[in-house]
Amino acid sequence: MKHRLFLPLLIFSFLTTTLSAQTKKGKLQKRENHEFSFELPVYVEQLKKELTYPLAWGNSSEKKFSKWKKTAKAKVLECMMTPPRAADAYDMQVLAEERREGYVARKISFNVNAYSRITAYMLVPDGDGPFPTVNLLHDHGAHLYIGKEKMIRPFAVDSAVVEDADQWAKQLYGGQYVGGYLARHGYLVFSADAPMWGERGREEGVDRSKYDIIAGNMMMLGRDLSAFMTFDDISSTRFLTTLPEVDARRIGCMGCSMGAYRAWMLAALSDDIKVGAAVCWMVTTDVQMSTEDKKKENGGFANCIPALRQWLDYPHIASLACPKPMLFINGKRDHLFPVRGVEKAFNIMHDVWKSQNADHVLETELWDVPHSCGVELQHRTLLFLDKYLKPI
Repeated sequence: MKHRLFLPLLIFSFLTTTLSAQTKKGKLQKRENHEFSFELPVYVEQLKKELTYPLAWGNSSEKKFSKWKKTAKAKVLECMMTPPRAADAYDMQVLAEERREGYVARKISFNVNAYSRITAYMLVPDGDGPFPTVNLLHDHGAHLYIGKEKMIRPFAVDSAVVEDADQWAKQLYGGQYVGGYLARHGYLVFSADAPMWGERGREEGVDRSKYDIIAGNMMMLGRDLSAFMTFDDISSTRFLTTLPEVDARRIGCMGCSMGAYRAWMLAALSDDIKVGAAVCWMVTTDVQMSTEDKKKENGGFANCIPALRQWLDYPHIASLACPKPMLFINGKRDHLFPVRGVEKAFNIMHDVWKSQNADHVLETELWDVPHSCGVELQHRTLLFLDKYLKPI
């Protein structure tokens, strides 16, 4: 018996000794030579110089805008890898309802694709429809316990979810739920969880460190987790067009942080979206990955689409939304996106909209705010949406 126990004990002793050596006094094991620093390769500046974005409007050999959009969009979709198979039917069911001031809140379920039946919140204004509609896209925040609940105050859930959502609304949204605010102003509002958030998370519980592992496993299956998020946003918007309460001619999208990324991706790739608003997510890669600015991408695989950067940068992809009306707002005190990178991205997009005589519908603004979407920014977004989704 002693001999049988000896080897496992020896291995356990070796592992614990090694792990303690790695973290002794808070220090990691380091070799004299290295190739990565600040979570970037030491040759990052060389790599950035090799990003020429050959499919960007103005760089591409295609000079007809409609043909360029078709080619560039096809490349984006190709890099997003294999999409989820579409569901045979959405099969929507209303799970619960709650009367609120100026609207009715519904918790619904439907098939977003052939693999996933998800829950979502939908706020239906009082009065006669069909209504102008907003697909409201939640943020990342390194906080995966809630998703759609960040945008619409939850109900028919555990009190812990409500408490967490209320705290998040105070932290990032000035204590005001964006969904309720828009619904009280006459919009049908929809919000669903992205994969890995809220009710689409891990059976074992929330662990941010597992996101990248799961994303890697998805790639081993020939799929991209970030792309699934965008594919589902496209599918959710298509689902909205089938509802009698929704005016399919007047559907917009809006989000903050990762929700903003989702908003301009959705506006770029979905013909169902007529107007988009993105708060606190726009930059160019050369500044986003910058040794000069000490900046790097912190979202991990949440907005990572393989090989896409060889063809198009963020503002080039967002420009696929042209000539739709689009609002982009970033904060001067946003620690994630240096102003010089934001302004560079804004200029790139303005050049595209100008080329199509549509610059008057592209609005880009820098506010003296941190990474957030408080009540004033929500009001600004409402005015923009009203301008294009509620014509006089």
